[in-house]
Amino acid sequence: MNIVVCVKQVPDTATERKLSSKDNTLDRDAADGVINELCEYAVEEALKIKEAHGGEVTVLTMGPAKATDTIRKALAMGADKAVHLVDDALHGSDALGTSHALAQTLKKIGFDLVILGSESTDARTGVLAAMLAERLGTPQLTLARKVDIDGSAISIERVTDYGYDKVTATLPAVVSVVEKINEPRYPSFKGIMAAKKKPVQTFGVADAEIDTAQVGLASSWSEVTEFAVAPPRAAGTIVKDEGDGGAKAAEFLASKKFI
Repeated sequence: MNIVVCVKQVPDTATERKLSSKDNTLDRDAADGVINELCEYAVEEALKIKEAHGGEVTVLTMGPAKATDTIRKALAMGADKAVHLVDDALHGSDALGTSHALAQTLKKIGFDLVILGSESTDARTGVLAAMLAERLGTPQLTLARKVDIDGSAISIERVTDYGYDKVTATLPAVVSVVEKINEPRYPSFKGIMAAKKKPVQTFGVADAEIDTAQVGLASSWSEVTEFAVAPPRAAGTIVKDEGDGGAKAAEFLASKKFI
């Protein structure tokens, strides 16, 4: 089985994240880049499926040159090889542009199953899996807390507000997973050393036959028009209860439009 896991490098959530004053996009040099947490669950699920059914796991990343650190982390976990989609023309792409670029690349490298985390910690759109499935013409099985494969049949337990739904489809398919699905393994020293020798193929927009009119900041359907740094945190308001504490608290909440 040819399994492709889409992973993303994101700014470390433990550090301060900033937007660039040049074009209002994320300043990726302002914070350390790390693998998106939910992508680790996607990699782990791909490895579990490979162990159960055989095949090969390919990591696909779209990002700047520094995203190779994220690729190596996934390879150290046990993925077999990687494809790095990197090109200045991709800078500033929104979810629609990103889905076009990744779909084109997936068509080039081939797949039986594509697995993603349900969202990234920087954008949090949660729509990429559905967009990829639409562009690839495959079923989408999103928000999976469990995945089962039997031959060409695939089924998941899809997380809902009331529990879960069981969704079934036929491969090839696109699946997104939530953090409840597994516990990602830690890369071993042997895995870290082996990752240095695993093949990483670099693609540009021309290699993947990506339409440059559909990617990049100028082609994005969404944009940040302006932003401002959050003001310093002000001191809190203390309400003393002198028999009318409840009324005072209600008045304060009403003034802030919470009630």
